[in-house]
Amino acid sequence: MFIEVKSAKKQYGTGEAAVYALDGADLSIEKGKICVILGPSGSGKSTLLNMIGGLDSLDAGEITVDGQKITGLSKKELTAYRKQSVGFVFQFYNLIPDLTVEENVEVVAEIAEKPLYTDEILKALDIEKYRYRFPRELSGGQQQRVAIARAMVKNPKLLLCDELTGALDTRSSRSVLKFIEKVNAQYGTTTLIITHNEGIAGIADVVVRIRDGKIASYTENDHKLTADELEL
Repeated sequence: MFIEVKSAKKQYGTGEAAVYALDGADLSIEKGKICVILGPSGSGKSTLLNMIGGLDSLDAGEITVDGQKITGLSKKELTAYRKQSVGFVFQFYNLIPDLTVEENVEVVAEIAEKPLYTDEILKALDIEKYRYRFPRELSGGQQQRVAIARAMVKNPKLLLCDELTGALDTRSSRSVLKFIEKVNAQYGTTTLIITHNEGIAGIADVVVRIRDGKIASYTENDHKLTADELEL
């Protein structure tokens, strides 16, 4: 199994004010799958994503990614894990405003161990024609595609997407999800998408629902839809 989360617990606060963001969560995801994680605000889905991405640490339990146990790693080791294995795409694109599209992607390629070619990624995500534009000259959907390109150029094993369509209209959301599909199909990248939008679940191989820090359900999707078929 590519991702294994076992008895994951994360607590914020103490005493009567204590809240479990994760409360004994268990999850397994196979390599190359698209997994959509659904849940209301405060359910623990962002915490789960951050733990898998090595951005935060568990209080108890363990997480293994591609055979590497990431719980218990030092800060230096976690930095290396994120650098080598994980691509992040966030709701608010976090592009560098004074760099062009091409430069935003290349700044990540330069620090990756085995990066993909920038031209290949720009072409795959259909943003080659914007390569010399600055983020302010792009629409929200175009900026999100640049954020995906930046995450993918490092050639990560794992792509983590946090509400990647939350700030987009329906048309732009559909466009971005089409490119997530394309990345998954072309590069076989295991992809986790957390969202509160039920409509996105249709493109997933696996749909996970999380509530009160626990995995409420795990469903394999036998009737996947394309992004064009989704009701967003």
